[in-house]
Amino acid sequence: MADYEQEQDMEVEALQAILMDDIKEIDPSESGIATTARCFQILLSPQDDDFDESAYVPVQLALIFAHTEKYPDEPPLLNVKSVRGIKPHDLTSLKEKLEQEATENLGMAMVYTLVSSAKEWLSEKYGQNGGDEEPEETEAEEEEVIIPHGEAVTVESFLAWRERFEAELALQRAKLMPDSALTAPKEKKLTGRQYFESGRHAVKGASTVADEDEEEEEDIEFDEDFEDDEEDMLEHYLAEQSGKSTA
Repeated sequence: MADYEQEQDMEVEALQAILMDDIKEIDPSESGIATTARCFQILLSPQDDDFDESAYVPVQLALIFAHTEKYPDEPPLLNVKSVRGIKPHDLTSLKEKLEQEATENLGMAMVYTLVSSAKEWLSEKYGQNGGDEEPEETEAEEEEVIIPHGEAVTVESFLAWRERFEAELALQRAKLMPDSALTAPKEKKLTGRQYFESGRHAVKGASTVADEDEEEEEDIEFDEDFEDDEEDMLEHYLAEQSGKSTA
């Protein structure tokens, strides 16, 4: 008997040195164990010391044990309580797990082994990553963008295309301008935008000038019904993009 008591006292001293403030002796009436022997309570949390408690609602477990007369040749008396956030059915599952492990470790001081097992279980069930099993496919599906026909049309891409289109059109029309217009005094010259906004008039006038100069110029055809507004420009742009996607 003396050997059992000595071994039990040594185990308690070792646990107190390791767990410090997380272990304390409690009255048997508070233990939930039917015994008059010394009872000890160990507080366990799933997080490490550097854990940020603001990340999630923390939980805490109380592992209570008492030595029997012939411990460690007999399993200790065990109980588990929720200090904060542990579900009752999980407590039942954990207690059964610890009792099973106790029978597998008979003949050796096992309380710290049970403490480690309970802490590991707690981390898996209620730790920072516990229950975090969102399927990865959901996030991937949200990020996937399907473009059925060619390049997607955005405000930016349309405006960039319109700027290039206007520049090319203005350049083509400038080739048809009479030399007198190009050499006119600065105050009489039209700005590029003013000349471009003149639309069909510049094209029609240019054909007359080309006849008078009797020079062979490359024929440039412009759509007579094309109006320089946002809707027509957008339709023209979409038609061009559609042609590229089917090419």
